[in-house]
Amino acid sequence: MKPHLTPRQTEIIRLVSLGCTNYEIAEILNIAENTVDNHRVRAMEALGTDKAVLLTRLALKYRITSLKDELTRSEKRKSGRRNDGWN
Repeated sequence: MKPHLTPRQTEIIRLVSLGCTNYEIAEILNIAENTVDNHRVRAMEALGTDKAVLLTRLALKYRITSLKDELTRSEKRKSGRRNDGWN
C-alpha cells in the first residue's frame, strides 16, 4: 500500500533520489531550504523511515522515480548540476 504523500513531498523525494541536496532542491522549486527539509522530514515519516539513505529505495519501490529518471534540463539549470544522481 502506497503511503499518502503530498505532491510537493513527492517532488522532493524524487529530487532527493536523484542526488540533489536540500539547497539544490530549494533552487529548483524556488522555495526556502528549510521548507525543503520540512517536506522531506514529513515524507520520511509518511514512508515510515528515519533514514535518509532509504529514500531512494522507497522512491523506487513506490514508483516516485525509476532507474531511467533524470533531472530535466530546467532542473539541471536551476540547480547548477550537469548530471543527476544516476550518472
